Amino acid sequence: MMPDDNTTTTLYFYPRYRKSPYFEATRKAGCNAYGIYNHMYLPEAYGDPVEEYWHLLNHVTLWDVGVERVVEITGPDAARFTNMLTPRDLSRCAVGQGKYVLITAEDGGIINDPVLLRLYEDQWWLCLADSDAGLWARGVAVHAGMDVHVHEPDVYPVQVQGPRAKDVVSALFGDEVLKLRYYHCMVTRLDAIPVVISRTGWTGEIGYEIYLRDPNKGEELWQRILDAGAPERIRVIAPSEARRIEAGIFNYGSDMTIHNNPFEITGLERQVEPQEAEYIGKTALERIRKSGVQHKLVGIELAGPHLPPAPAEFWPAYHGRRRIGHVTAAAWSPRLEKNIGYVWVPIELASPGSEIEVETPQGRVAARTAALPFIDPEKKAPRD
Repeated sequence: MMPDDNTTTTLYFYPRYRKSPYFEATRKAGCNAYGIYNHMYLPEAYGDPVEEYWHLLNHVTLWDVGVERVVEITGPDAARFTNMLTPRDLSRCAVGQGKYVLITAEDGGIINDPVLLRLYEDQWWLCLADSDAGLWARGVAVHAGMDVHVHEPDVYPVQVQGPRAKDVVSALFGDEVLKLRYYHCMVTRLDAIPVVISRTGWTGEIGYEIYLRDPNKGEELWQRILDAGAPERIRVIAPSEARRIEAGIFNYGSDMTIHNNPFEITGLERQVEPQEAEYIGKTALERIRKSGVQHKLVGIELAGPHLPPAPAEFWPAYHGRRRIGHVTAAAWSPRLEKNIGYVWVPIELASPGSEIEVETPQGRVAARTAALPFIDPEKKAPRD
């Protein structure tokens, strides 16, 4: 069942949408709402999101994020091909390292914003946000004239997030895993369960993603994590909208789409790195770098009491009587004690502190643009 403001809508389960190896475990854990993400069911709600938020900040949490489909690129030309997909310079990406990257189209539009992991010299993973970027990569490979193989392996990640995450993963994998630096990864096993572990997550907190490489071991891995986390009060939750907004983390498909380029998204302009190598969209992006953009996605603070999280529709934004853009995401931040989110505005209103108004389900409220991220701009928390 999926709540939507004051109504309730039923989500039916069909074979055409895939289930993760942890699906039944999420139902036993009390999941009461699922969404569709990368043609799979994503657990969206278990209980009170504010309680889950504080548990994430104070203890440790477990998420089923098997929807983060992995595109694997292998072969002698794998490094050159992967670099061609993104404006980030991957010549500096070592084996065992990861990066947050953008996949761009020929006009500079953003196709996806995956986490990239380099497992071996000629093996790269793109861990996708919600899109069909895997088909894009396959299409590019067909015409690239390179010796590469692109496919989607049976890999299903979970996230272990929160300040006690290190205690949980070290109880499972030993102290070697504690050597992993932020945005680095390792290939290992949990007894007979093959996995890849990365020091990444969707929270801005200390966290790990454990990528299961044998879907038949899903329930076993899930239970092993719960058992290891029991002394640390581990709790199964859904992705925390409030925490990801505080951290300035974007959601592809709602905050940005293929119609947006990196220079229009606060912080993503840094993803377009000057480099000699050619990549798809380079000419367009360098032109945009020089000419500038007309609108931008920035932070927003909204006045008033708690607003409903995760708008079912974009909320219109106004400056005076003129509609200027829309809010893409909003949530009550328990720590900041205010409503925060993201909003598209004209470039002349993109600086923090610009006063605007937003039409919400509770009526029109005063708002102002804000700098991103809202908390921990140096990312000290996840690096600890």
